[in-house]
Amino acid sequence: MAAPEIKPGETKIGWIGTGVMGQSMVGHLMDAGFEATVYSRTKSKAEGLIEKGATWADSPKAVAEASDVIFTIVGFPADVREVMLGEEGALAGCKAGNVLVDMTTSEPSLAIEISEAANKKGVASVDAPVSGGDVGAKNGTLSIMIGGEKEIVDALLPCWDAMGQTIVHQGGAGAGQHTKMVNQTLIATNMIGVCESLLYAHKAGLDLPTVMQSVSSGAAGSWSLSNLGPRIMDNNFDPGFFVEHFIKDMGIALSEGKNLGLSLPGLALSHQLYLALQAQGHGRDGTHALQHVFANMSGVDWENRDQ
Repeated sequence: MAAPEIKPGETKIGWIGTGVMGQSMVGHLMDAGFEATVYSRTKSKAEGLIEKGATWADSPKAVAEASDVIFTIVGFPADVREVMLGEEGALAGCKAGNVLVDMTTSEPSLAIEISEAANKKGVASVDAPVSGGDVGAKNGTLSIMIGGEKEIVDALLPCWDAMGQTIVHQGGAGAGQHTKMVNQTLIATNMIGVCESLLYAHKAGLDLPTVMQSVSSGAAGSWSLSNLGPRIMDNNFDPGFFVEHFIKDMGIALSEGKNLGLSLPGLALSHQLYLALQAQGHGRDGTHALQHVFANMSGVDWENRDQ
């Protein structure tokens, strides 16, 4: 299909999923001048956007009927399938020329399935998962990994620019999701190092903020260390990204790796550690709550360590 012309003030945006990430992302689009229609399973999570001027719709289908470009960012692949391909899903409300953009971290095969179904209706589909957590969403500095037709991806630049800082077209349908699996594999083992290193520093009697001054800017530095390390030290395990969603992502990556004939032992280890964390009641905490698993293994009460 021909790429649409996308302009703030003219193009109508639909948004499905106003959770930790979605609220900020659609807010940036509204700040850029886009009119927005929103839907979320829990309406209260959209109240701030409605007060800001967004229009509420009662279903993903109704969102699409009122919009030119429809974005989704929900929890799990089953949720993506429902809000995209279900009887009351976005595709059911689309007309030829609309664009569907799924920003959930989901299965590459599902992204391809959505693209094929959309094309039959004259609708374009793009998979565009993101990295950067709640901080990146709030600051509009997300890394956006994109799969789909280049002409459509390029046409969406005003939207990408409102939400992200690093915007890369990775290839055809599903390529964005495959790239996100690379991202999650990198994070999975890095988080182990962050948690173990802070535990070591504590047991060695070091001052954790002082240690961070030395290690965060050198070769050991990472986004997780700089952004989540301070939260771990402050016992702030509120979610920038839910543990249960990260477990889902690692499961997808392990499954895709198996299909590719790969052995990924580091990823498998991290997956098992996070399953243990979830079993301990931390599924709705942030991914940095992995610190609890390592602290428990060593008999350290992390949150009361200085008492």
